[in-house]
Amino acid sequence: MKAQEKLQNRLNKGLHICVGLDTDKNKIPKHLTADKNGVLEFNKAIIDETSEYAAAYKINFAFYEEAGAEGMEMLARTLELIPDDILVIGDAKRGDIGNTSKMYARSLFDHFNLDASTLSPYMGEDSLSPFLDYTDKIHFILALTSNPGSHDFEKLEITSGKKLYQEVISKVNEWNVNKNCGIVFGATNLDELKENIKSFGDLFILLPGVGAQGGDLEGIVKTFRQNSNNNYIVNVSRALLYADSSKDFAKTSKRILLNYNQAIKNLD
Repeated sequence: MKAQEKLQNRLNKGLHICVGLDTDKNKIPKHLTADKNGVLEFNKAIIDETSEYAAAYKINFAFYEEAGAEGMEMLARTLELIPDDILVIGDAKRGDIGNTSKMYARSLFDHFNLDASTLSPYMGEDSLSPFLDYTDKIHFILALTSNPGSHDFEKLEITSGKKLYQEVISKVNEWNVNKNCGIVFGATNLDELKENIKSFGDLFILLPGVGAQGGDLEGIVKTFRQNSNNNYIVNVSRALLYADSSKDFAKTSKRILLNYNQAIKNLD
C-alpha cells in the first residue's frame, strides 16, 4: 500500500494525531529500565494500545542512534511491531548532495522500509531528488519549525520580499509533481499558519509542537477546517509517552490519544 493511501485512510476516519516514538530510555517507567529490551517493551505497549486510534507514527532516529548498534536494532524491531496499514515516518531530517543523499534514501526506504521521511531543504532540489524519486512515499520538508531558533533563518525576509520559509513552501509545491511532498510546519506558529495555509495546496502537513511545546491544538484544527484542508497530522510525543510512570502507562497514553481525537471531533 502506498504511503499516501495509508495516510489518507486514517485522515478520512478523522484521525489526525501522529504518535512520536521518541523513546528516551531515561524517561520510561522504572520497572522497564532494568530490562535490556526495556525500550522495545515500552514501544510495544504504546503501539498495542494506540495503533487503532493514531493517524501515524513518527520515529525520531536520534533517540535510537545515540545507543549505537543496539539502538538501531531497537529501532528495526520497533518497526516490526507497527501494523502495515499505518504510516510510519522516519524522522531523520536528511538533506545532502548526490550519492550521499541517495544512500540516505536507500537506508530509510529500502532497508528500514519506512513510509515517509523528514528532509532539510537548504542544500536545494538536487539534495532532495533521491528521496522524491520514491514516488510511493511521503516526504515532509522543513518549512517553519516549532523551535525558538526558527527565527535565525526560517523567518528571515529575502530579496523577493517573502520570508525564507514561504519560499520553501513555494518550492515544495513545485516539487510536488508526484503528489508525494509535504511540509513540516510548527504548531507553535498559529499566526503564520493562518497567514500561509492557502499556499499549502495539496501538500501533506506535519505539525510538531502540540503537548510539551505548547502548540494550540484547537486553533490549528479550526484553521484547517475553515480552509477545508484535511491533509494534516499533529505530532505528539512527550505528552503521550511519559504521562504515567506506572505499569499502566500505555493505557494512559491511549486515554490521552482518545481525548485528543475527541477534542478534534468536537470541533466539527
